[in-house]
Parts: sequence; C-alpha cells; structure tokens
Amino acid sequence: MNAAWHLVSRPAGLPSAENFEWRESALPALAEGEVRVRSIWLSIDPTNRIWMNDADSYLPKLALGSVMRGGCIGQVEESRDASLQAGDIVQGLLGWQRYYTGPAKGLAKMPPIPLPLSAHFGLLGHIGLTAYFGLTEVAQAKEGETLVVSAAAGAVGSLAVQIGKNLGLRVVAIAGGAEKCRWLLEELGADAVIDYKAEDVAAGLRRTCPEGIDVDFENVGGRTLEAVLGRINLGARIALCGMISQYNATGPEPGPANLANLLIRRGRMQGFIVSDYWGRAQEAAEKLIGWHLAGRLKYRLDVSEGLELAPAALLKLFSGANQGKVLVRVGAETLA
Repeated sequence: MNAAWHLVSRPAGLPSAENFEWRESALPALAEGEVRVRSIWLSIDPTNRIWMNDADSYLPKLALGSVMRGGCIGQVEESRDASLQAGDIVQGLLGWQRYYTGPAKGLAKMPPIPLPLSAHFGLLGHIGLTAYFGLTEVAQAKEGETLVVSAAAGAVGSLAVQIGKNLGLRVVAIAGGAEKCRWLLEELGADAVIDYKAEDVAAGLRRTCPEGIDVDFENVGGRTLEAVLGRINLGARIALCGMISQYNATGPEPGPANLANLLIRRGRMQGFIVSDYWGRAQEAAEKLIGWHLAGRLKYRLDVSEGLELAPAALLKLFSGANQGKVLVRVGAETLA
C-alpha cells in the first residue's frame, strides 16, 4: 500500500493542513520504463508554496487532487528500466508519498559520498548548488568584498554565509531572532549580524556596512531588498535566489521603491534557478564536501519523523520555527 498527501485546495495566504488530504491506495503494477522507489528523505522547501498556486512557475502548476510535489531521495525497489536497478539510491520529484511509481526518466542516481545520505539535501543537491553557484557564478563574488545574505539562518542562506567566508568576503547576515543571530556569528563565522526582529534592516545595514554592499544574496525581497539597494556600491551584484516575503501574499506586495539605484550604481540584479546548474553538480560537490571535511562548512538539519508530519514541516518555513534545513524522514535508509 502507498500513502500520500494530495493537494486538494489552494491556500490564500499561509498554507494550512486543510490544503492537503491523506490518501492510501494499492501500489500499481509497473509498466515498461517505470520504476518503484521507496522514499527515504523528503525535502521541504519554500518553493513548495509556489507550486501550490494556481499559476505556472518554472514548473507547470500542480493540479488539484495530485500528489503534492516534492523533492525526495529514495531507494529503487523494482525497475523495468535499464538505467536503474533495485537497490539504487535516486533523487527526484518523487512527491509527498511513501512510494513513487512512474517513469525512470527524470530520476538521478546518487553517487556515493563520505557523508550521511541526508547530506545530499543538507549540504549538496539543490541547497548546496544554489548557494555555491549563486555566489560564484551569478554574483561573481570576489575576495575582500562585502556580502549581505538575507534569510541567513535558512538552509541556503547559512551555506551562502559560510561559502562567502571561504571565498574571502566580509559577510553580514540578516536573520530573525537572537538565537539564530548568535549561531551565525559564533558558529558559522559571519562578521556581523542584523536581527530584523529587533532592529530596522536599513539601520542595521548602515551600522554593519559603513562602506556599502558589493554583493547581495537575496532570499527575502520586499523591504529587505529595498534596504540593500539603498547601500549598494558601484558595480554591485544581487543574486536573486528567493522572495519569501511575498510567497504568502494575498495581493500585490510593494516592491523596492529605489530600483533606480541599480542604474545610478551600475549594479546588476539577476534571478536564477538551481536547475540551470545541474550539469555542474560534481564541481560544486567537490568544493562543498572538501570544505565540510576540513571543518569550514557546517550544515544543520531540522528533521520531522514520518510522512504524516509533512504539512506541519512546511509551516515551519513561514513561521521561522525551523532550525536549519527542513527534512521529513519518510523511511529507513536501509532495510533490516
């Protein structure tokens, strides 16, 4: 038997448990070219909220009644496709379900790494590639520059902070709450922090970036982006990774009122999607694993035990309750 969360309504504002329905069903037989994968780890990401909207994004919109879309790591149990065999560990959009039964196309066989399987989501995979290429390729960050990272205590942001330090930048981290700011400053090595719950971000940037901002790794948008634009230096680069301040908006949100600063300062703001860099995953993985094994790059997981908790895990992202990369453990990594 399979069990899955299905999207049954679209949220207006914050998502809730009522947007999902738990369903159990018999596993179908495999057709030629299909595989059956037992889910192990389910990644919970801000983009899950975008996929719930009644509009296409970088992927087609998810139809109501469908299994909720989600990235997973799992183990192949049966295969009728020559590219995968029983026992292979794979990653792909397996969905919020215990078993994926469908085409093998689109699933990636995972290489062995000297780390736990969960590191593919906490350090590598879409999280690590986003932080690494966002800084090195999109923002073209250089040693000695000042980098600002918003949502810096999140999965991507916390890696961006540390990658920035490994590249030789001065890093200012923006996060919400004293504990998150302490972690960023004392454990992850940020040079300065701004607690947006205790200090106006624009004032915080004046305090921590007296000589301006060269690079911004932007995860929030809205007023935070406006504050950053107010202090950019000549030739500044903004890597637009996310706009989490607007994902649950029920109407048009005011954008930055000072976009003209990009013109005046000859700055550049570029959006990007991690799938742009799948072909270079090995390059990033070598750097990230090397830094981690050398003690220069840490990651933290926020694990919910059991697929039943997936909706609640999603809500953590928007309340700020999560401590690190949000994952749901769906099944055991190895079967007894």
